[in-house]
Amino acid sequence: MLPRHGVLVLMLWTVPALAADVPPVIPRELLFGNPVRDDPTLSPDGEKLAWVAPDAKGVMQVWVRTLQGKDDTRAVTKEPERGVRYYEWAQDSRTLLYPQDSDGDENTHVYAADLSTGVVRDLTPFQGIRARLLEASPTAPREVLVTMNLRERTGSDIYRVSLDTGAITLDTQDPGDVMTWTADAKLNVRGALAQKPDGTTVLRVRDSVRTPWRTLLEVPLRENVFPQYMGFIGFSRDGARVYLKSPHGSNTSRVVEKVLRTGAEKVLAEDAGSDVMDVLFHPERKVVQAVAFNTDGHLRWKVLDASLREDFEALGRVADGDFSLVSRDRADRRWVVAFEQDAAPLRYYTYDRSTRRAELLFSNQPALDQAPLARMKPFQLKSRDGLTLTGYLTRPVDAPPGPLPTVLLVHGGPWTRDTWRFSPEVQWLANRGYAVLQVNFRASAGLGKAFLNAGNRQWGRAMNDDLEDAVAWAVKEGQADPARVAIMGSSYGGYAALAGAAFSPTVYRCAVDAFGISNLFTFLKSFPPQWQVIRGSYAQRVGDVDDPAEQERLRATSPVFAVDRVRVPMFVAQGANDPRVKQAESEQMVAALEKAGRDVTYVLYPDEGHGFYQPENNLDYHARVEAFLARHLGGRLEPLPKEGRVQGSSAVVRQSGGGAAK
Repeated sequence: MLPRHGVLVLMLWTVPALAADVPPVIPRELLFGNPVRDDPTLSPDGEKLAWVAPDAKGVMQVWVRTLQGKDDTRAVTKEPERGVRYYEWAQDSRTLLYPQDSDGDENTHVYAADLSTGVVRDLTPFQGIRARLLEASPTAPREVLVTMNLRERTGSDIYRVSLDTGAITLDTQDPGDVMTWTADAKLNVRGALAQKPDGTTVLRVRDSVRTPWRTLLEVPLRENVFPQYMGFIGFSRDGARVYLKSPHGSNTSRVVEKVLRTGAEKVLAEDAGSDVMDVLFHPERKVVQAVAFNTDGHLRWKVLDASLREDFEALGRVADGDFSLVSRDRADRRWVVAFEQDAAPLRYYTYDRSTRRAELLFSNQPALDQAPLARMKPFQLKSRDGLTLTGYLTRPVDAPPGPLPTVLLVHGGPWTRDTWRFSPEVQWLANRGYAVLQVNFRASAGLGKAFLNAGNRQWGRAMNDDLEDAVAWAVKEGQADPARVAIMGSSYGGYAALAGAAFSPTVYRCAVDAFGISNLFTFLKSFPPQWQVIRGSYAQRVGDVDDPAEQERLRATSPVFAVDRVRVPMFVAQGANDPRVKQAESEQMVAALEKAGRDVTYVLYPDEGHGFYQPENNLDYHARVEAFLARHLGGRLEPLPKEGRVQGSSAVVRQSGGGAAK
C-alpha cells in the first residue's frame, strides 16, 4: 500500500524543477492520489457530518462526526482494499448507504453502515447481481428502494429493503426496457424512463401503484439529448404534477412542469445554448427551486424560488468559481456548498441560511492551494464543414509565448463534454510543460440535440476531423508545435487516440489510449447485460453491426484494421475487469500492432475495470504515461520509483516493437 499521505507529499515536493525560472514539479501523489477529505454531506436531521477520507492503510472510507459537542470523528465503513467512492445518508440519519463492486466489475452491491451499532451489512447479498440505490424518503425512514437484476440479468426490478430486518420485497417489475425509475414523496414508484429498440425514449407514469402505466412522452432518438440531460426530476408533493428535463419542442432540454391529469405543460427554465446541467429540487416541498445551464463553460443558475434568491446572491460573493449545493439538512437551515475553479482544488463551505454566512469546511487537497496551477482559457473555432466548436487551452504556468509541445486530451463518452473546472490530468500535463488542448467535438452532449446528432455514425470520420481541426487551430494560433502533438484519452477518448494514430498518422507524434475501443464490431456485440436496453441507441449513433450496408463503414473506422497506417509510438492501458470496454479491445489492438512491428507499450491492471480507481494503480498509470510523453514530446518528468512501479500497483507491463516508421 502507499505510505501515509502526508509523508509522501513531503518526499515528493523535493523533486527539483528543471530550470530556475520554471515552476516546481507538482507531485503526482497530490494530483492522482487520495484526497485528504472529500464529498461532505449533512445528515437529514442536521446533527452529523459525513465525508470520505483515507484510513491508515490508504483505503478511502466514510467518516462521521457530530457537529455539536465533543469530537467523535470515526470511520464507519471497513472496506479492506477498494475504497468507497460514493455514499449517501438514509433518511433515519443513523445509516450510511454505499455501493461497492469487486475489482471494477460494476456488479455493485448496496451496503449499509449503522452508526449506532457499527455493523456494516450487504443489503443485496446475491451472487453475480448488480444493485443500485434508487431512493429513500422521510415518510419511510427505515426503508430504501434499490434496483437489482436478480430476476433477469438484463433487467432492473425495484425492491423494497427494510433497514431493520434486511427483508427484501419485490416492489416493481421491469418489463425489460426501463433505464431509470422515479418514486414519489411517499416512496411509491410512479415514473419510468424506457427505451425502444429504435432508440426512442419513452417516459411512463402511473397515477398510483394500483393503476396501470401509461405513456407520458415519447421522444425519437434524433429529437433527443443524451439521458443525463433529460428525464424525470421528481413528482410534486401531492403527486399531481411531475417535473421533467425535456427536449420536446426545443433544441436543448429544458425544465417543464406537467399536470398528470390534463397533460398541461409549463416551461420553467430553458437556455438556447445549453441543455439542463443541474436542478435544485427541494427534498421536502418537492418543487424545482433553481436550474443550472452551461453556455460559456461556466455553471449559470436560474433561480425560480424567490426564497433562495438572496442565498444565491450571498453565495456568489463567497469565493471565485462555480458553486453547487451538494447537501442540506431536512430543516433547510444549513447547506454544504462546493466551489469549483480551474486552478484550485475543490473547496467545500458550510452555509447558514439564517445568517447568510459561509465558512470554509475544507479543501479536498489543501497542499494544492500553494501549487503552481494553470488557467484554462476558452476558445471557439469553426470546423472544416462550418460547425462551431468550443474548447479550452491550458498553457503551463509562466510558459513563454510561442508554440509548445501539446497534448490533445479527448473526453470520453463521447456523449459528455469538457467544461471549465479543476482537472488533475490537465494540471499534471501543463505542469510537465505541455499545452493541453480540449475540444467539444460533434457528438459532445449538453450542447443541444443538433450538435449531438451531428456526430451520429461519425466515429472515426467527422468526429476525428474535429479533433484534427482543433490541432490545426492551435498550430495556426502559435500555441502548438506541429511536430510535437500527442493525442490522449480514455474510453471514447481512448478510441479517438487509436483512431488518431491510425487515420491521422501525420498529425500526432504519439498516442495514449486507456481502455479505448479498437474494433467497433466486437465492442457493439459485447455489451454487458445491463446495457442491452440501450443497444438500439448505439445502433443509431455508432452503427448497426447486423446491417450489411454498414459493414464497410464500421470496418473502415475500427483502428484495429488500420494498424498498417500507424507510424507513431503507442501506449495502451486496460483494466482486466472492464465490463464496458472489455480487455479484448486492447488485446487485439496490441496484438495487431505487435504483428506489424509497431512500437507499443501495453499495461494491464488485473484488479481494475473501466477506470483506474485504486490509487496505487492510478499513480502507476500516470507515471508510465508521463515517462512515455517525456520520451516522445520532451516534457518534464517525475521518475517512477527505482523499483520500476508504484508500490502496491498491480501493473503487468509489455513493451514491444520499436520499429514504427518515423
